[in-house]
Amino acid sequence: MTTRNRAIGALALCLVLRISGAAVAQPPPPPPFPPVVAPPQNPITEQKRILGKLLFWDEQLSSDNTVACGSCHRPGFGGADPRIARNPRIDNLPNTPDDVLGSPGTIRSDSTNKYLRDAAFGLLPQITGRAANPNLSAMFSPDLFWDGRARTTFLNPQTGVVSIPNGGGLESQAVGPVLSSVEMGHDARSWAEVLTKLANITPMILAGNLPPDMAAAVSGGATYPSLFAAAFGTATITAERIAFAIATYERTLTPNQTPWDAFRDGNLAALTPNQVNGLNTLQASPCFVCHTPPLFTNNSFQNLGLRPVAEDNGRQTVTGNVADRGRFKVPTLRNVGLKPTFMHNGQFNNLNAVIAFYANGAAQFPDNKSPLLPIGLPIPARPAVVDFLVNGLTDPRVANQQFPFDRPTLHSETPFPNPSVDGAGTPGSGGIAPAMIAVSPPNLGNSDFKVGVMSALGGTQAILAMSAQPAVAGQLVSPTLSTPITLNGVGNGQGYGTWQSPIDQTAVDSCDLYVQWQVSDPAAAGGIAFSPVAHLRMIPYLCGGDMNCDGATNGLDIQPFVQALLDPAAYAIDHPTCNAAHGDINGDDDVTVADVALFVNEAMTP
Repeated sequence: MTTRNRAIGALALCLVLRISGAAVAQPPPPPPFPPVVAPPQNPITEQKRILGKLLFWDEQLSSDNTVACGSCHRPGFGGADPRIARNPRIDNLPNTPDDVLGSPGTIRSDSTNKYLRDAAFGLLPQITGRAANPNLSAMFSPDLFWDGRARTTFLNPQTGVVSIPNGGGLESQAVGPVLSSVEMGHDARSWAEVLTKLANITPMILAGNLPPDMAAAVSGGATYPSLFAAAFGTATITAERIAFAIATYERTLTPNQTPWDAFRDGNLAALTPNQVNGLNTLQASPCFVCHTPPLFTNNSFQNLGLRPVAEDNGRQTVTGNVADRGRFKVPTLRNVGLKPTFMHNGQFNNLNAVIAFYANGAAQFPDNKSPLLPIGLPIPARPAVVDFLVNGLTDPRVANQQFPFDRPTLHSETPFPNPSVDGAGTPGSGGIAPAMIAVSPPNLGNSDFKVGVMSALGGTQAILAMSAQPAVAGQLVSPTLSTPITLNGVGNGQGYGTWQSPIDQTAVDSCDLYVQWQVSDPAAAGGIAFSPVAHLRMIPYLCGGDMNCDGATNGLDIQPFVQALLDPAAYAIDHPTCNAAHGDINGDDDVTVADVALFVNEAMTP
């Protein structure tokens, strides 16, 4: 778009707004989407971008391999999290007004990564205390998170020395969730633990459908040390470099191709007349004071009177300033139509409810409320406003998850869980059967794989039984038995414990492993209560049929199986963590049409 055309577009926008008959004087047209400026201490390079993209989408960055940064920030949902989960918050009672709809994290674990019963969530995944703030456009904000605790001054997480004096909010944000005992870590997780893990794992071994740039980066046996060497000159992995890489990737996620951007640049057909009416309504209201174009946020912190301040002090917790009580960051309206929930507590699930709140509910809790509130948009104009927000401010690349907003399929997203748990177990004291905790994927290089047991008799002994053969009548036959552990907890159904082990090549070669807890319990038949059986399909799965490496053999493997047959080179690029030998179902050391019948039988037989 030339300067002349931009000027014409700006003039046209101004004229459109004036023709609308708005009652207030029209300000100058907004500037275009600003260029991304990286801090001089962390310039953008392609090698850092791709490393950051890998780290952002690798679930192995978490302590139990179940959560990636991208788990909570998905482009197709505007950079927010579609996994709606309820945190009971202060009263610890679900379905009460103080609840927050946040993001699932890890099951709470102690400093040794053993499962630890949490007061609020028990032995289920913990839920964050606020909704996931969209990460798109975050590069333009000095301080990040809802309360701004990720400051513009970035301190080296390992040394405490200033790495970036100004403009390092993305770097500060990137390192927070990795050590959080709720989001991606366990209690007292350290950077030394994270760095050692990254040095010894296979990048993206858990993910499928890698975008071309990611697939190319991990092909040929790439390791994280080699990827860090490409990005930084040496293979040393540090917390600072992790932050630099993730922040670099996020700085390339600029959602600046919305219809509004085209409209502003002179394409008056980019917005429909109805959307222009919605834009004019917002322009004539106080909404754009905080949601200021072109970013559609002024990065300020405001108290909307959403909930009582005592429930969450917001910005005050960071600044210590009483004037900041109850204030939260003003989010961008770009791609807001893709978001599943709205507000820091996820209180609303549609924009009509948000608009109604600003008109009425914003006066409910007035302590330190923004003087701009309430804001009442004319009821007849509200559908046009929603049309503009949903359609006029959505970048189609974001909605369709196209480069640079493309991404892999996470292991936790696959429709066939691995591990999977089958059966009901057999009861013990109180008529309660021990339950299996099996959420960590069994992948090669997992130095701290774990399965747990809960709902058992507290204080008793438990043994993990293991077999390469599935259960018969709900129990494993002639299994190998682990060393007994003593369960935590006291009383019927209160016992829980953890079995941990690294997964080496020997385990992967077994392909399938079935595990079951045997709990000593005098009230159980034969003195032993049994848990359900967990089926572990080792990753990468080398026993044939699982052609997309999602831990299951089913119809989703047909296309990659055909590709492996007809174009092994393309298969290697599209599925870099897999092996074409997966298709050698008949064991003749070759992938041919002779394997097809066996594949179909395996794929279609559970």
